[in-house]
Amino acid sequence: MTASAQQNRFDTEDRFRITTDDGVSLAVRTSGPADADVTVVLLHGHCLRDESWSYVRDLLGNAPQQPRIVSFDHRGHGDSDEADAATYTLDQLAHDLRAVLDQVVGTSQAILVGHSMGGMTALTYTRNFPEEIGNRVAGVALIATAASGLPDSGFGRFLQHPVISWFQAATRRAPRLVTRTKRAACRVFAPVIRIAEFGRAVNPRVVALANAMHNETPIETMASFLSEFMVYDESDALPALGAIPTVVLCGSDDLMTPPSHSIAMAAAIPGAELVGVLDAGHAVIMEQPDSVATAIGRLIDDVRAARPSTVRKLALAA
Repeated sequence: MTASAQQNRFDTEDRFRITTDDGVSLAVRTSGPADADVTVVLLHGHCLRDESWSYVRDLLGNAPQQPRIVSFDHRGHGDSDEADAATYTLDQLAHDLRAVLDQVVGTSQAILVGHSMGGMTALTYTRNFPEEIGNRVAGVALIATAASGLPDSGFGRFLQHPVISWFQAATRRAPRLVTRTKRAACRVFAPVIRIAEFGRAVNPRVVALANAMHNETPIETMASFLSEFMVYDESDALPALGAIPTVVLCGSDDLMTPPSHSIAMAAAIPGAELVGVLDAGHAVIMEQPDSVATAIGRLIDDVRAARPSTVRKLALAA
């Protein structure tokens, strides 16, 4: 492919695949001008896919100085390949992100925007590649996520329930049977998912989109990452983000990663902006995309101005 063809390839939305260091094929989507000065890399959550960013992506695409936007499905999610369950770790997701940056983003300044497990991936990347913070990675947004202690609060306490161990063991022994059971369980537990992931008032279409993504996720993917969440701790990576503009955002009604997680992260990152979105739950990127896109827009402006905030701010978004 010639340089001019490559340039034209990314001028509008495009979908293609890249290969990770261990041979897994990832589905990637790009949009926006190929020569943009900033590239926003969107990292989705557990049992979701890049489609979860649709509303936010559209809003960012309408910005006056449109950034380039890159999103992809994590291994085992969406249209990306399934892989050996042993590779379903946050460390591997961080290396997958490195592959995306190397093969898709190139030398452009990157802003990592992670929702839930995507935020955990961004923090794990920070630990694995600290030399890139302030160089290749020019900004970070941590949305509805945590740096540690997931089993200690909110619905995360369920990770310690014996049924989780049973679920993982059953998935290893009889994945097809558990998959059939999962399909029935998804219908039964749809109201529970509605309570756990969303705020007080949410468009039914948003709930339907989230349920569809959950239902499509392979059972091995769903089960394997749970072990990671139980021991996950990237608290030591937080201070490094003080070197770049960083936003920490959460919904006031988030039961999966309650606001206490975001408050603790913002307190550990010098100059971080803490944003609370009223009446939003864990799926804040789908519930209130305007508030999320606005916060990301401010982050883009800070990166472009190359001046990290020196005063921690608390913004309440209605």
